[in-house]
Amino acid sequence: MVIKVFLASSSGSTAIKKKQQDVVGFLEALKVDYTPLDIACNEDNRMWMRQNVPEDKKPANGIPLPPQIFNEESYCGDYDTFFDAKEDNLVYTFLGLPPPPGSKEAEQADKDNIVENGTHAEENLDDTIVPVEDRNGDSNKEVKQATDENEEGEGDEEEQEGAAKEETAETVGDEAPTEKEEEEAAVEETDEVTEDTEGQAEEEEEQEEEELRQLESAPCGQGFEVWRVSPAGFSPSVAHLKGSSSKDSTL
Repeated sequence: MVIKVFLASSSGSTAIKKKQQDVVGFLEALKVDYTPLDIACNEDNRMWMRQNVPEDKKPANGIPLPPQIFNEESYCGDYDTFFDAKEDNLVYTFLGLPPPPGSKEAEQADKDNIVENGTHAEENLDDTIVPVEDRNGDSNKEVKQATDENEEGEGDEEEQEGAAKEETAETVGDEAPTEKEEEEAAVEETDEVTEDTEGQAEEEEEQEEEELRQLESAPCGQGFEVWRVSPAGFSPSVAHLKGSSSKDSTL
């Protein structure tokens, strides 16, 4: 792309000369390649400039004055619009050129892009928001169904545990009287054994008393036979009582 600057080399207007110098000097400072085209010495340049300046940019008399700036055949502007772009650090935008990296205009362009992209991103995000249920689809329903089934399973397990505890309590209640009855039966058997033992002891004491009475009533020196009753059965024994004339006696 070639920047064209239409100038008048032999202009008698000091103001026009000053404006032309400002434009050319600033382009050279920015190291922007441009082509100066003189309209004072070249009629074709003057006619081309007048024909390609837009009608709404022409002055009231219809004759545009230099300097006029073009990018190839695209009209950029006159001195006033160039000065405004210079004040706003938008000269490259004015000329239709990409700003060089590191320039103020490039930094400003990056900021504008960030803001623009961020705004667009937010708009796209708002447009593409999808409800959670619609986004998850059937997966969310399956998870919910599985959760409900787990809760029902836990409820059944708790009921089963409660029923098992009740059955255990009833079983313990039924077994308790049985153990009590067994204890009572054992006590009764012990009492019966004790009564039998006491009866046998009384019978033995009575038999011993009877034997003593018989011994006391028997004549002296006379032996007699006594039948003892023991738990093993009857056994005879001979007792020799002591007499009045005998020295020794054997029982």
